[in-house]
Amino acid sequence: MTAQGQNATSATAADVPRRNWAGNVRYAAQAFHRPTSVDELRRLVAGSTRIRAVGSGHSFNRFGDTDGDLVSLAGLPPVVDVDHERRQVTVTGAMRYGDVARQLHTQGYALANLASLPHISVAGAVATATHGSGQTHGNLATAVAGLELVTADGDLLRVDRDADGDTFAGMVVGLGALGLVTRVTLDVVPAFELRQYVRLDLRREALDEALGSAYSVSVFTDWRTPRLREVWRKQVTDQPPPSADWLGTTAADEPRHPVLGMPAENCTPQLGEPGPWHERLPHFKLGFTPSSGDELQSEYHLARTAAAEALAALDDLADLIAPVLLVCELRTVAADELWLSPNHRRDSFVLHFTWIDDTAAVLPVVAAVEERLAPFAPRPHWGKVFVTDPAELAARYPRYADFAALLTHLDPTGKFRTDLLDRYFPR
Repeated sequence: MTAQGQNATSATAADVPRRNWAGNVRYAAQAFHRPTSVDELRRLVAGSTRIRAVGSGHSFNRFGDTDGDLVSLAGLPPVVDVDHERRQVTVTGAMRYGDVARQLHTQGYALANLASLPHISVAGAVATATHGSGQTHGNLATAVAGLELVTADGDLLRVDRDADGDTFAGMVVGLGALGLVTRVTLDVVPAFELRQYVRLDLRREALDEALGSAYSVSVFTDWRTPRLREVWRKQVTDQPPPSADWLGTTAADEPRHPVLGMPAENCTPQLGEPGPWHERLPHFKLGFTPSSGDELQSEYHLARTAAAEALAALDDLADLIAPVLLVCELRTVAADELWLSPNHRRDSFVLHFTWIDDTAAVLPVVAAVEERLAPFAPRPHWGKVFVTDPAELAARYPRYADFAALLTHLDPTGKFRTDLLDRYFPR
């Protein structure tokens, strides 16, 4: 299964992770590689029969696990090339968002949104439609204007949003199954500043208003009380601060961490302190441990209008959810046209569960949550833990069959396939 002529025990290959970020997946690859040039990567792909790329490893399932060659693209030269006329930036796909953001900011530009973790790679986040929050903001993949990838035969393919239209919309959220992404072109906006305020003890009835109250809003709960524990408002600096009694909440008088007991120093500045976009949009600082570290995650995207009903549907499971939950985050994401985006043609309300690191205890709860949410046609995050039936999942995506056909067209021999990919997109 391994590529001919490649040494899996080389010094560079030793830097390729053998487990995912959470540690719940040990990669089954026969060989590990860390090429330092695109030409080397092309030869590696052409000579392999089964191959996948691993980014930051921030995936909690086996979509990225292969029994062939596992490749880290972190050895490719980092590139942050701004096109001032088109207001776009082309970056090496393996770069972390936090590193891209710092360089962009020095040139006076920003990305419209970021995920809660700046530690994740651009290509990996895009391929799974990872997102931040804000009801007018799409997921991170919606900022993609172009891709460069190595296809199954080792060729270098470039696709562009303007030139390739509908096919491009099918390739952006590609689950790593269409090729190994070497470069990504992203839309940029002028750099801006934000302030972050944390409010405590929100009534459920005020959730909708809270989610639409600022540039980016996240609401945290632990399913132990009917009220919602924290609201993280990331607002533009010229927006007035929330009033003392905003929506019946109180102001946090010290910095907070979403997971109780974790150090707040890991988190981006709060208490209304102004700062650049890339130091406020994520919840966590780049140089610090994100979230709790030892955890599992699940996430479900529903219609934005279903928020209250979905939460009510889960209320009877509170005693089941709470014992295995670290925190639950509620967010919003705007609709898009990307084929496999969980936000495809649907403004979304998102329930994100950060679980304890105990797969046996968590999986039955995940199944129960999915059963209660089923009437709302939830679309799970592609990189997290879910147990949705493949036929049910396919029915929730209007372009699912089109992606399956594109997958067969670009990778007819299944070089980039994995066991889990075969389960959800059978040949």
